Amino acid sequence: MKIGVLTGGGDCPGLNAAIRAVVRRATCYKYDVLGIKNGWAGMIRGNMEPLTSKSVSGILPIGGTMLGTSRTNPMKREGDMNRVQENFKAFGMTALIAIGGDDTLSVAYKLFQLGMPVVGVPKTMDNDILETDYCIGFDSAVTTVVEALDKLHTTASAHHRAMVVEVMGRDAGWVATVGGLAGGADFIMIPEASCSLDELCQHLKNRLARGKSFSIIVVSEGAQIPEIHNGDLGKTDDFGHIRLDRRGVGETVAREIESRTGLEARVVVLGHLQRGGSPTVFDRVLATRLGVAAVDLVRESKFGYVPMLRGNQIVPVELARVVAGTRTVDLDLYELAKVFF
Repeated sequence: MKIGVLTGGGDCPGLNAAIRAVVRRATCYKYDVLGIKNGWAGMIRGNMEPLTSKSVSGILPIGGTMLGTSRTNPMKREGDMNRVQENFKAFGMTALIAIGGDDTLSVAYKLFQLGMPVVGVPKTMDNDILETDYCIGFDSAVTTVVEALDKLHTTASAHHRAMVVEVMGRDAGWVATVGGLAGGADFIMIPEASCSLDELCQHLKNRLARGKSFSIIVVSEGAQIPEIHNGDLGKTDDFGHIRLDRRGVGETVAREIESRTGLEARVVVLGHLQRGGSPTVFDRVLATRLGVAAVDLVRESKFGYVPMLRGNQIVPVELARVVAGTRTVDLDLYELAKVFF
């Protein structure tokens, strides 16, 4: 048995822990492992290297991915899917484990439909993959958000400012909601709950009237704000995604707060800080459990599945269900956060 493993899409803490788990579990079964470089680009170009217990030693606490990653989509260019299948055979692989988010897993599902023995592993700091409670990278990302909010509270209080913190998440507001709730945000704006600048500014005026001289506002990069319209945000990536940081939503919100309330406002865009650093304990354990479970699925010839965290159990779920949509924020959780606005 020779298992190929790749990491695709955006990086996040916990990927190396998952790679390590795949290799260590495969070694238990005396399987060989091939590390595929830079996501699906490596499968197209045949860029791979053998992985052993020695080569993954010490990578558990390291962020990013030792294999590299990319947003390459082999379904976009003619002939690339054929090259993926040809390299799968040419390198003698008997199974493939794809670690990634909805884009990476959508390619994995297409390859499974074409007859390739594929297993997925859910990774995204956005936490927007269906059928799971948590994805690799999410806990580390929101921990970074909370640490930033804790620091920003003191400077906001000292200068009596409104601090607008823009966070990632694309079409799902999990990072903003959970990070904002845990970090004591005074207002949270997410894609799932449209909120106008009028509502935000009235809330801040009400806080001022109650003697609250500063506020922390967490804004998801994809927040639905009626007064903010997307202009030309440039080219999309291989999967059709725009660069949401180019919306400048945090800067716009801060500027409007100043003009409408008189409060001095500052913006902090956390950006790729949310993707960096060592994984949290939770992400290390989750990634380890999922990597081991993925190899076990291969051993059982249970292809076309993804191991998912449900409660405290890891359960296999069909890829077809996983890529059927986007997991958006539970609005009950958002309502809970609003209790503390």
